[in-house]
Amino acid sequence: MSDNNDSLIEIAGLKFAYGAREILKGVNLKVRRGRVVAILGTSGSGKTTLLRMIGGQLRPDAGHVKMAGQIVHELADADLYLMRRQMGMMFQMGGLFTDMTVFENVAFPMRERTNLPEPIIRDLVLMKLHAVGLSGAHRLMPGELSGGMARRVALARAVALDPMLIMYDEPFSGLDPISLNVIANLIRRLNDALGVTSIVVTYDVVESLKIVDYVYFISDGVVVAEGTAEEVTMSNDPFVRQFVHSLPDGPVAFHYASNPYDADLRITAPASS
Repeated sequence: MSDNNDSLIEIAGLKFAYGAREILKGVNLKVRRGRVVAILGTSGSGKTTLLRMIGGQLRPDAGHVKMAGQIVHELADADLYLMRRQMGMMFQMGGLFTDMTVFENVAFPMRERTNLPEPIIRDLVLMKLHAVGLSGAHRLMPGELSGGMARRVALARAVALDPMLIMYDEPFSGLDPISLNVIANLIRRLNDALGVTSIVVTYDVVESLKIVDYVYFISDGVVVAEGTAEEVTMSNDPFVRQFVHSLPDGPVAFHYASNPYDADLRITAPASS
């Protein structure tokens, strides 16, 4: 996909397990600087776990995540915290602080990580909210927001410190079609306007393919396919075809592994007297 000098994120041989349950079994991928990259896969395929390893919340059992030339899990705590200042995160369902106003939510990372005076913080917060079309909502509480508005506030908070990397964990789930389209376009526009790199973890194929530069598909703990939006749309790979075109039959099984159904239902008839 790219040479090493052009890659912000390099992941090689990444393995991770929760106890005996293997989640990642050898993931290899690269994320080029300035690009929007989607990581697609079914629920439970390890997408969110991968984001946590990029952010240094989890340590790999094998392999490594390298960001800007540094291996994340080898960093000392102080260096890891410095690196995290270069990362923005939009959590599933927004993750806003429910007892803070919209303004306070966006101002939070600025107050925690900088020594900026309040007048500058005020101007920056309103600027970020204006970028997502919500400067007039700065006094509202999260409970007063629609789902789409809450995601836009979360997006403003994610870009509050102008990070070099923004990670989106299921940014489209639970949104109506209009809000979904607005969020998708904002991800693309902000990425290009700020000159950042974005990783979008989702299972929403249709919307993600409209805005991304490159796509990785994860299944059974490894990358099973990759390519541009056009390449994966035209792919004849069975997994990619099933996922992109929402086909019921294919490598992704509907039923969880179990005994044969008729065996579970078989009941020994009582002996006749």
